[in-house]
Amino acid sequence: MRPFLFCTTALAAVGCLLWAQAPKDTKLAPYFPTPELVVDKMLQLGGIKPGEKVYDLGSGDGRIVIMAARKYKANAFGVELDETLYKQSVERIRTLGLTPTAHIIQGDLLEQDYTSADLLTIYLLPVAITKVTPIFDKQLKKGARIVAHDFEFFQWTPARVVDIDDDGEGRSHRLFLYRR
Repeated sequence: MRPFLFCTTALAAVGCLLWAQAPKDTKLAPYFPTPELVVDKMLQLGGIKPGEKVYDLGSGDGRIVIMAARKYKANAFGVELDETLYKQSVERIRTLGLTPTAHIIQGDLLEQDYTSADLLTIYLLPVAITKVTPIFDKQLKKGARIVAHDFEFFQWTPARVVDIDDDGEGRSHRLFLYRR
């Protein structure tokens, strides 16, 4: 039996429902492309600055990595397990000429080194947040920020919570900013 999940928005509820019905060895989050407006709000909330090191965990098609590198001039890294999404995002980064500052790591987000991260962005289900919390507690440097999309870290108190009532596609979102 899967544990109960508290889902704060309609989109989060869809993710929770899909996760609850999936086999137990499923991914740590479903793939839902984050609307561009939400991507930008996540990066703004995280206070991203040029040259900072940003990690997007479960980077999907690379849209957060691409915006962080392109618009905010960050040194951006995505971590993606799915080979198809990895290849798709690497090709888009290459086509846009962002290879010096945008990178995708194909691998398990639970096995990465985040000690140099200034900002992490995540869309992970509560079960995954439970798994990454001790990794972040151990690895993240003082001053690192985390922006969580729709699902919060129940062990931590957010520095700020931002609600997005309409993402331009009729869905609402909640963003949580955490500071280490």
